[in-house]
Amino acid sequence: MSLLEVRNLKVHFPVKPGLFRPAKDFVRAVDDVSLSIAPGETVGLVGESGCGKTTLGRAAIRLIEPTSGQIWFEGQDLAGLEAAALRGRRRSFQMIFQDPYSSLDPRMTVAEIIGEAIDIHHLAPDLAARRQRIADLLQDVGLDPAHAQRYPHEFSGGQRQRIGIARALAVEPKLIVCDEPVSALDVSVQAQIINLLQDLQQARHLAYLFVAHDLAVVEHISRRVLVMYLGRIVESRDAKEICRAPAHPYTQALISAVPVVDPDGKRQRIILSGEVPSPINPPGGCPFHPRCPVAEARCKIEAPALREIRSGRRVACHLVK
Repeated sequence: MSLLEVRNLKVHFPVKPGLFRPAKDFVRAVDDVSLSIAPGETVGLVGESGCGKTTLGRAAIRLIEPTSGQIWFEGQDLAGLEAAALRGRRRSFQMIFQDPYSSLDPRMTVAEIIGEAIDIHHLAPDLAARRQRIADLLQDVGLDPAHAQRYPHEFSGGQRQRIGIARALAVEPKLIVCDEPVSALDVSVQAQIINLLQDLQQARHLAYLFVAHDLAVVEHISRRVLVMYLGRIVESRDAKEICRAPAHPYTQALISAVPVVDPDGKRQRIILSGEVPSPINPPGGCPFHPRCPVAEARCKIEAPALREIRSGRRVACHLVK
């Protein structure tokens, strides 16, 4: 049974031409996406900037309200929950944000940042238990519990991200959406945070939706990878397999851009022509066809469905058999 199952999710943002005039156009940030995550599984979500990854991650846990679609968590439809009922369910899913500098309130101490969720969900019976819980969380993420009364500006970027992880863990979630949690960090610190997330996953049986644009990082931490382009999933496959033999032309271009040691110089870089089309007015047919090096006449007219071509391998391309 899936822990999280998203069905036909759409998130369209209205573009208003004026203050008192109704919207005529919509940004199709997420356009008919379905995905599932099993308990304890890490699913990677990759794509270029602006493809809708972050919007999908936030909409999946209703930090952004979806336009349409279903969001099932442990068999319950989150999309149909009222605010009060949803607040009670938020213990089960949390988020780690991309920027460790802006995601922490500079006016709050570390203990207040982590303790806020503990207080909201009444997870500590008294002040002593609250302090101990905060100390344990800081220790779990590799920080000194004695620094609980410090403020975010007193920590480095990597330490701030550890505080963000501790905050997410405070309510004992089953799923964490990781929104590019290492992209703002130095490379050496990135490895430390990735290793920490993996250790916490094993210890707590966590599931991750890991949003990133770095395929090397995603391959390392994920079991399965979803490739997103212009609001849609274009390929879904085992992480190792998708990096070894990508099927969709867009995935092939992404893989070719990953830096590797290639002494023979045999690896060919695929340079995509043109710009990513506007999500306000996406192209007809396959959304990738204006930039696709192998597009045919059919691709300009008919949108390909995300179909299973082999077990566990799904591709939205007319030309992949």
